[in-house]
Amino acid sequence: MIFRKATENDLPDIVAMLADDELGKTRENYQIPLPKLYIDAFKKINADKNQELIVVENETKEVIGTLQLTYIQYLNRLGSLRAQIESVRIKKNHRGQGLGKNMFEWAINRAKEKKACILQLTTDKKRPEAIKFYQSLGFTASHEGMKMQF
Repeated sequence: MIFRKATENDLPDIVAMLADDELGKTRENYQIPLPKLYIDAFKKINADKNQELIVVENETKEVIGTLQLTYIQYLNRLGSLRAQIESVRIKKNHRGQGLGKNMFEWAINRAKEKKACILQLTTDKKRPEAIKFYQSLGFTASHEGMKMQF
């Protein structure tokens, strides 16, 4: 597996993965050509040194996974850096092969390389299998998260 920074050419694969689950189909708008909003968002992410949009390729150079790491500077914890992992997705025909675990191991090591003291994530409570998976990797439900939709 090859982990690399996403390019604009990877956007169709990324958006297709984001849209390919029960919650994603209600939130995403996968179509070709992609809506301009995705391209604009990619350009902002790509220009931000605190963002890493990553794709995972297999040996045939097919994009089979994606994740996004965001680095957040805090004053608390002695001015520590946190890493937030979001939008972890694997193409349907590659699930169940250990790729998710490999992706998280890569992300954990990357966050450590950047000197983050915490790697955090949020997950929808409607995804109990995902919660079990994250717990198996060592994540704990230490806080109650809240969101406000606009």
